[in-house]
Amino acid sequence: MLLRFEVSNHRSILDPVELSLIAVDDDRIATRGFDRLSERVLTTAGIYGPNASGKSNVLDALYWLSYAVATSLWGRGDSIGRDPHRFGSGPDRASTFDLDFVLDGVRHGYQLEVDDSAVLYESLCSYPERRRRILFEREGDGVHFRRGLGRTSGTKELLTPTTLVLSAATRAGDPAIKAVGRSISRIAEINSHGFKRRGRSSPLVFLARSSNTYSMFEDAGTREERVVGDVTRGDAAMELLRLADPGIKDFDIIELEDQATGALHEELLFVHHDGGRPVSFWPREESAGTQMLFNLLGPALDALKHGQVLLFDEADASLHPRLSARLFELFQDPQTNPHGAQLILATHDTSLLNTLNRDEVWLTEKGSDGATRLTALAEFGGDLVRRSLNLERAYLQGRFGAIPENDQTDVSRALGF
Repeated sequence: MLLRFEVSNHRSILDPVELSLIAVDDDRIATRGFDRLSERVLTTAGIYGPNASGKSNVLDALYWLSYAVATSLWGRGDSIGRDPHRFGSGPDRASTFDLDFVLDGVRHGYQLEVDDSAVLYESLCSYPERRRRILFEREGDGVHFRRGLGRTSGTKELLTPTTLVLSAATRAGDPAIKAVGRSISRIAEINSHGFKRRGRSSPLVFLARSSNTYSMFEDAGTREERVVGDVTRGDAAMELLRLADPGIKDFDIIELEDQATGALHEELLFVHHDGGRPVSFWPREESAGTQMLFNLLGPALDALKHGQVLLFDEADASLHPRLSARLFELFQDPQTNPHGAQLILATHDTSLLNTLNRDEVWLTEKGSDGATRLTALAEFGGDLVRRSLNLERAYLQGRFGAIPENDQTDVSRALGF
């Protein structure tokens, strides 16, 4: 589980900002505890702020780190592929990423510092007995592994100035380091345009074979093949999909022939009822909200199954607030989230503030220098954030900032009013 993430010099973020998943109000069922950790950990968090204030960039920085760990062995030539702040000293400064998390009940810390052409610093540590133990440390071209770790020579052979030690060790190194690399590389991000894979945002095409959600239905088989009482992930996805459209009664998989090649392929259909008569629709014929929820279900159910971190950007796009709240509830409930999966989203949907606790809310604002600042709602003192407060009303009243400041003067002048 993610404990905290700090980043500097990434997109609109210049100076370090920190997102923490450590609970302030730790007496709630939605938090998770560990024997070797004194604090309890949150399973959900929401980031709020005006348009262009940097909400998405906080999530993007965490996804960038995950993607870098997963792909740096693919070869990047002489470039790291970072995205530094464009103003002031940003282009000339290093970008830093600092991640604390719990894996197999043990706290770990991973740090990375890069510029445009090389890894400047990288380290991985763990706290098996609550005392810091360095697993590896890299400064420039020099790498030092903890004594006793196996297969480190194979890791060194794979390194280049732009390759991460963690990436190389995940392929050829010690099993303990491999587990860390795989965990970080499985952080997923989804937005209203699709599920990000290999650094690209796949379009909202639901029949693509790369779609997690599609595979859930495909694995369940046709209606004739499904056995009554045999619960599959397709059944779970269908129950959640009915939250968006109760009219969907079932689904089916049909086999079609490609007119050009003659090859057979399978397609998904959603079944509605006209009285007692089944009527089938292609997924693309469903509403935008149903399509958006379909796109999200695969990554969400995968995260819940494997205890992964899921980043959800533009959560309010085409998705009803009640559906977003239901997703939060799935991650907060230990029965539906037994493995400690975490959902972090960036949104404008203030109704979700009624679902979130004060320590699950973060606010972004952009300063006069064009740089993003990230503030925890729990940092506001006094009665502003007492636990009984109506957070939605207080936020819309501007009591925490992080809302658009509307000045109609320039707009009216431009329109000739």
